Amino acid sequence: MRNILNISLPKEMVVDIKRGVKAGKFASTSEFMRHLIRVWNTEQLMRTVEKSRAEIAAGKGKVLRSLKDLR
Repeated sequence: MRNILNISLPKEMVVDIKRGVKAGKFASTSEFMRHLIRVWNTEQLMRTVEKSRAEIAAGKGKVLRSLKDLR
């Protein structure tokens, strides 16, 4: 099931979105917004991975001996 979310954007952003859709880069305004959210989620995940790598490099990582250690 899809949910509807109404947002308010400055005119310049709306023009950019419509330009991207019209150029065929995105099928619709909704697809444009979904793409932005996917990019944001990916960036969040990369920050988490980078933080974890830094902790491991600093010797703060935890050695897992089994999947039960994840709990």
